[in-house]
Amino acid sequence: MFPSTTTTPASAPRAALALSRVRMGGFTQPFRRVRASVGGCLALVIGLGLLWPMAQAQSMRIKEVAAVQGVRSNQLTGYGLVVGLDGTGDQTTQMPYTTQAMTNYLQQMGITLPAGVSPQLKNVAAVLVTAQLPAFAQPGQFVDVTVASMGNAKSLRGGTLITTPLKGADGEIYALAQGSLIVGGAGASGGGSKVQVNHLSTGRVPGGAQVERAVPNAFQMGDSITLGLNSADFATASRVAQVINRAMGDGTAQALDGRMVQVRAPADSNARVAFLAQLEELRMEAVVPMARVVVNARTGSIVLNQAVTLSPVAVAHGNLSVSISSTPVISQPNALSTGGQTVVTEKTDIKIQQEPGALIQMQAGAQLADVVKALNALGATPQDLLAILQAIKAAGALNAELEVI
Repeated sequence: MFPSTTTTPASAPRAALALSRVRMGGFTQPFRRVRASVGGCLALVIGLGLLWPMAQAQSMRIKEVAAVQGVRSNQLTGYGLVVGLDGTGDQTTQMPYTTQAMTNYLQQMGITLPAGVSPQLKNVAAVLVTAQLPAFAQPGQFVDVTVASMGNAKSLRGGTLITTPLKGADGEIYALAQGSLIVGGAGASGGGSKVQVNHLSTGRVPGGAQVERAVPNAFQMGDSITLGLNSADFATASRVAQVINRAMGDGTAQALDGRMVQVRAPADSNARVAFLAQLEELRMEAVVPMARVVVNARTGSIVLNQAVTLSPVAVAHGNLSVSISSTPVISQPNALSTGGQTVVTEKTDIKIQQEPGALIQMQAGAQLADVVKALNALGATPQDLLAILQAIKAAGALNAELEVI
């Protein structure tokens, strides 16, 4: 079938390779194409794998943009006493309510102080106790409490909170707080010197309050639930309703306005919980937020989101500095003069310096990086940028909402 060939032992590998090529015939090129196509598929798969995290980053779960209305925490507050302080408590002469509260507490314990006796307490401090009662909290569960001094106590470190009832907005008692405080600070003083790290007048008691009463909610009432968006936005409300209808069936959800989405839910409690667990994990495409620039006038902080754009505008900015210096001048009377006095006066020197401001042309920016680059080109400080941004907004070149906090 094939011509016989004679080869030397040294040329045997070449002959075998030539014979394999002859036997393969026209199939050599197709196998090369298969290898190329496999490599192309592998590159495509790797590319898709790299793009998958980017796609995930552009999506969010419904639980991150909305919450079930009626399922919320409640604020609790109470007035209590912290005892066991190392001489760093309230000064009772200036804080009479501390002594009054301790007297009332002793009376509840069956101890009555003699008339006219006012104890000088140095290891007791009057405090306000606050806590967050989470949704569905039941009697017997524990929640964390925050304790803050309301008098002139120097430190709450090492103190113990005695039993304090925590009340809600309706005046009912929902929890009782008690326990040793954890203060995240330290301080020492002596000889007129003082060193302090963090705040010493605020502490925390982990699991320091025990729930005594549950808060009723309307979670099981009705045949539907209402999702409240974290921020009012018509596009987000519409997209949430579309995602729910696509996963749960048409007509399951409808957007009532830019804040609320009504969803039909099962009547059975177990089925409703499972339904909400599945609903909250549904993913939706991220909605581009409204362009906004947030300015903190106290700290000079400026925050821009990704939707902020800038129209072409020209800005001229110059610094104006005023320096005032005062030099003491001593005026003495002449020698051998009678009735003269030495007088110390001050000589004030005022200088005003204004740096020239060049007119800078700021190009239109379609991305956040372009806007930041254009603002950095001015070379202004954050405090100066507050006035510049307000002026750009007034000129109509800042395509964003300017919010000053």
